[in-house]
Amino acid sequence: MSLDFDLSEEHLLVQKSVSDAMRPWLDRKVELREMSKRCEFPHEMWKDFAQVGLLGCLIPEEYGGNGMGLLAQSLGFETITAMGLSPNALLINCMDAACIHKCASEDLKRRYLPGIADGSHMFAFAITEADAGSNAFGMKSFARREGDRFVLNGSKMFITALEVSKYMLVVARTTPADEAKQQSRGDHRGLTIFIVPTDAPGITKQVVPVGFSEGLNQWAVYFDDVEIPEDHVVGEVDGGAVAMFTSLNPERILAAAICSGMSEYCIGAATEYAKNRKVFGKAAIGSYQGVAHPLAECKIHHEAARTMMWKAAWAFDESWDPTRVGSLANMSKFLNADSAVRAADVCIEVHGGNGFTEEYGFLDQYNGARLLKTAPISREMILNFVGEWDLGLPKSY
Repeated sequence: MSLDFDLSEEHLLVQKSVSDAMRPWLDRKVELREMSKRCEFPHEMWKDFAQVGLLGCLIPEEYGGNGMGLLAQSLGFETITAMGLSPNALLINCMDAACIHKCASEDLKRRYLPGIADGSHMFAFAITEADAGSNAFGMKSFARREGDRFVLNGSKMFITALEVSKYMLVVARTTPADEAKQQSRGDHRGLTIFIVPTDAPGITKQVVPVGFSEGLNQWAVYFDDVEIPEDHVVGEVDGGAVAMFTSLNPERILAAAICSGMSEYCIGAATEYAKNRKVFGKAAIGSYQGVAHPLAECKIHHEAARTMMWKAAWAFDESWDPTRVGSLANMSKFLNADSAVRAADVCIEVHGGNGFTEEYGFLDQYNGARLLKTAPISREMILNFVGEWDLGLPKSY
């Protein structure tokens, strides 16, 4: 069977529909930049995301979505950032939708998925802890069972968009790691995912100041005897690691899609500038190899990284084994994040002093790309994963 690298008519339509929906926002970039500085969420844009169907790609029609899949959604994300705009909290809501659809009970699906699809139910994802970042299995937050409910205590760090989210998926231990190991179950067992309202009694939140945002705050969240009904468990009790990766694979692929769009935007802006900017005579600076070659390298790396991202999204839609999808998702995020950082850096260099001005906004592109080089998973942890799972090397940590 031959390989076909052409996008389908449906996928091309997704790109066009998203581009058409976002085009009016191009004239409002200054307004969006000011809103971002104030950490003011663009609710009007969020409605446009929902209306064009971006929130429903991983949700079947029976639950209010369109079921177009992760590749379609990735193309939408890529289109948004290629226009120099931000998808804001889209990534988090979409990864939560994937987890709920794949792992939750029928009741939870019908209760929450339609609201995610139409944009009325915004979700956060609470997994990271101060002493358990990349090592999620070392988390300390614990939910103990009491009758027909769980009682959650602990804390989470760097949780995005709590100020606008009605609910969050919270990952917590329900069996201590030592006990899980003694039962030959492994410390990857004993984790459980819960749906928790962000205003539940016993929750306190504190903004974590950071030097860069996209209109969304980062939060420290504290749980003090927060009661969670047992029917709000997503997947199986103690089986949250499996459910967790149904979220993390799409998260990494969609992060790669965001980076791919950033790369395209920066390469396009720098190329256009290099065609028209003239110094030291009549020749445009793009005729100098010192400018042309870095841009050409960026283009080459971008096309290779984008192809990997498309493949990873396609493999997810084709229901490949999650471990295989995980490898592709990690590689895709690795390549596209590096590509975006490089493209943003070259774009700033091509623009010279203009590259550092607020008017051009390329520092925001660089900061966003640099953030995604480390989050949601660092390139070092990706290299650990590939070394162990793809190359069969001994575990290094």
